[in-house]
Amino acid sequence: MTVGAGGGTPARSAALLAAAGATRAVYGVLRRRPPGGAARWERKNYAGRTVTLHAGPAAVLGAVLAAAGAPGLPARARGAAALAVLAAGGCGAYDDIVGAGDPRRGFRAHLTALRHGEVTSGAVKLFGIGAAGLAAGALLKDRPADKLLAGVVIAGSAHLVNLLDVRPGRAAGAALALAAPGLLCRGPAGPLSAVPMGAAAAVVADDLQERTMLGDAGAHALGAALGVAAVAGWGSARSGGVESGAGRAGLAAHAAALVAAAAAGDRISRLAGAL
Repeated sequence: MTVGAGGGTPARSAALLAAAGATRAVYGVLRRRPPGGAARWERKNYAGRTVTLHAGPAAVLGAVLAAAGAPGLPARARGAAALAVLAAGGCGAYDDIVGAGDPRRGFRAHLTALRHGEVTSGAVKLFGIGAAGLAAGALLKDRPADKLLAGVVIAGSAHLVNLLDVRPGRAAGAALALAAPGLLCRGPAGPLSAVPMGAAAAVVADDLQERTMLGDAGAHALGAALGVAAVAGWGSARSGGVESGAGRAGLAAHAAALVAAAAAGDRISRLAGAL
């Protein structure tokens, strides 16, 4: 399966504007009429200030709507982006709600709890996003090894952006920076990179001003969108419809780097907080 060509400057611009517009619209609705009342959406940030979680669901829905409507994308790329973003955002939202008071952090803590028969919200997030990443990767790639690598990149990207969400603007800023190179790619990687960039740009100012936060929902969703774009970018290196060696090697290197980042998660979060 060849992830189609298409996706020039007009397509990238359309995807970016659609993501920003949809995210901002949903954010405005949530601010005016928060489902379940305002208190349900309030959290204390790192400095003890009260912020809302509105930016997270807004970014999820904005990214999904933009990916679904982006011009020039093949059906499988649309499906992979929608699946990855919705699943990552949904699992993150579950952790935002159910795991709000759980002090345990990191894979080891949640896997240890699972071995003792406790299914934590973090474990749900870990396995849910992992499974969604593999499913999205299967839509984008043909060969089993490539499907697995693509799944690692998508789930690993979701986890990486969440690791950076330790201070105002860190996760949204990372999404903007990581998406920018993808805009230069040919094929579907361009519009797919514009999606998380537009969604992040719509809420980054409110995030920096400590009015809202992305939470796990928004951070994981933006990361998953970046992962899908990265997989599509490596997939554009094809010869006769078959993945080239360079494309597969790049995907493998990307996956390895994300696994290493996950292993060093605490250090990455501390570094992001210190910046």
